[in-house]
Amino acid sequence: MKAYVNEDCIGCGLCANSCPNVFNMTEEGLAKAIDEDVSKDLEADVLDAVDNCPVGAIKTK
Repeated sequence: MKAYVNEDCIGCGLCANSCPNVFNMTEEGLAKAIDEDVSKDLEADVLDAVDNCPVGAIKTK
């Protein structure tokens, strides 16, 4: 699984706080996902971040 944050991100930081091994905040104050595949042990956390993103900016593939 790969995680992506699209341009709808409002910079709330929820994903970075709940899953810091996959998401971090940029200098611009927006979330960014790691470039590599998400490890199996973190997939549930990523899906939780997807479900809880207030603007639906997190996508997976």
